[in-house]
Amino acid sequence: MSTAAVISRSEGAKTCGGADGRPVGLPSLTGLRWTAALMVFLYHVYVVEYFGGRAQGLVGAAFGAGNTGVSFFFVLSGFVLAWSTARTPTGRGIVRFWRRRFARVYPLHLVTAGAALLLLWLPGAGEKPSAGPVAANLALVQSWVPQVRYFQGLNPVSWSLAAEAFFYLAFPLLVRPLRRTGWRGSAVVAVVCLAVVMAVPAWMELSGLPDGTIWSNYFFPLYRLPEFVLGIACAELVRAGRWRGPGLTVAVAVTLGGYFLGSQTDYAFHAAACTVVGYTTLIAAAAQADLRGEPSPWRGRLSVRLGEVSFAFYMVHILVIRAGESLFGGHPKLGLTNGGPLVLAASFCVSLALAWALHVWVEVPGRRLLLRSRRRGTTSVS
Repeated sequence: MSTAAVISRSEGAKTCGGADGRPVGLPSLTGLRWTAALMVFLYHVYVVEYFGGRAQGLVGAAFGAGNTGVSFFFVLSGFVLAWSTARTPTGRGIVRFWRRRFARVYPLHLVTAGAALLLLWLPGAGEKPSAGPVAANLALVQSWVPQVRYFQGLNPVSWSLAAEAFFYLAFPLLVRPLRRTGWRGSAVVAVVCLAVVMAVPAWMELSGLPDGTIWSNYFFPLYRLPEFVLGIACAELVRAGRWRGPGLTVAVAVTLGGYFLGSQTDYAFHAAACTVVGYTTLIAAAAQADLRGEPSPWRGRLSVRLGEVSFAFYMVHILVIRAGESLFGGHPKLGLTNGGPLVLAASFCVSLALAWALHVWVEVPGRRLLLRSRRRGTTSVS
């Protein structure tokens, strides 16, 4: 993908697009997807306690806030959708948009859900799911039900797909009024969303809500919506040439500071409040680096390739970790000298190999099949 940008004037605002009017590709954002997926993988290694003792403490200090990679995905999703959808979907365009989104995520979700069902028959896999949670998972509505057996059923990470499915449905309704308000409206929306993401966890803490409310302040799709809308607003500001955030170096520093601050919080839902500013500035700064042709560590061929398989890696990694638990026992708490690094390396390599296979043989052909035109037998352009 080219990183050159053709700057044109439209209604008094600068917009970024190619010579054919299509939005310019932003390869650094693809590379960043891999970084976020790797964060989530290492967070789950910490949660299942592959390591014990001092090693576990080190892993927790480094990756205890890795679950905020999901927050990064939500902001990035809003940014990329707004950036790639130059024309606001209307009428049949909305249906085509929904169809492309469905084709993008569902084939991989269906296959990994089937794999999760098979894993439940391994020794020590735990209670088998009932029909309700399975049906909700396949319909991508599991995150709307405040019961663990629903929003963490089958493939646990798929709860975020239920949130994304809601975002996809809402996107045409969100982006149309936002674009009518111009860049000033986008700036106001971005500030409001940032304030909401940062303030609501503090309000919940001061309200004395019990720990059992983690569904409402972590998994509930409406709770995560401000992160998605924040991404949309930031993309509109970058498109209009009105983004005034820091450059890539400062954005990385802010991101790292917020990440390690998030690792010190007591509850997972606090971490996103610490990292959202850094993640937002990093996404926008990486996009601008691509537009200006400035150096970016996420634009290299390997980074982009890993970013392309990151969705498959995200969807399969927890299943690999679960399979490892069936071999080594739940929460094995291994040390640095008695197999811990080897188990970690094996889990990573198997996850990456399966991710590549799923991307090549499921994700890409599944999307092409679902987007194939019934009339002409050709694949529609997304």
